[in-house]
Amino acid sequence: MEHHYLPTEDLKTYGIINEDLTFSKKLSPDDVQKFLRGYTIVADNDRNRATFQLTDNNTQLKVIFLERDKSLSEILEQSKEKVQYTDIKDLSKSPDQWNIEKKALIFDKENSKTVEFDFIKNATELTAIIADQKDSQELGRYKAELQKLKNYLYDKLDQYPEIAKAISNDLNIVSRELNAVTRIAVEDKRMHNGNSDVQLNVNDTDRYEDANRMRQNEEQQLDEKRRFRR
Repeated sequence: MEHHYLPTEDLKTYGIINEDLTFSKKLSPDDVQKFLRGYTIVADNDRNRATFQLTDNNTQLKVIFLERDKSLSEILEQSKEKVQYTDIKDLSKSPDQWNIEKKALIFDKENSKTVEFDFIKNATELTAIIADQKDSQELGRYKAELQKLKNYLYDKLDQYPEIAKAISNDLNIVSRELNAVTRIAVEDKRMHNGNSDVQLNVNDTDRYEDANRMRQNEEQQLDEKRRFRR
């Protein structure tokens, strides 16, 4: 494979390719092909994470350094017992910038591996997985993490009006899941108290009906807030 167009020196620096221009043995052929098509390589080491992506027609290497709030080995070990929640900070941004991603790491017993879910990108799937555990304590932990993220996004909405639309989109997602979790908790409590005729299913659209109405209210409030700021 020809590599004359790649940023070879940068790729060597980070161990992605070797001195003979072959790709690292740590990358599978599928990983290499995806990387060349613009997919991101993620490298984790204790609390540190680095992401690598080719840009500008594969002539530039975009590198981002991130930091977890706790070590990956600790998270992976504890995920076997219960869901682990972690924040990842973008070290390329200053502390007062919008620089936090919230993740949930869940142990997949069937495949014996821990899978990472993003609170924004995998929101609906993550809520369904947590709800499917039918564990009120875990549902409460998840709700608390959603609330923390919502508060964080609200703060950033005021700080960065120039990207208010992007922040509002994330805020709407988090608010929707918070409302859904509240609905699920109420129905689970009702069933636990003896209403066995209530049918619960994480894919039941009725469980999210009220949540969608509440999300619309949240969106209206955000619009009013933006108009007020202007």
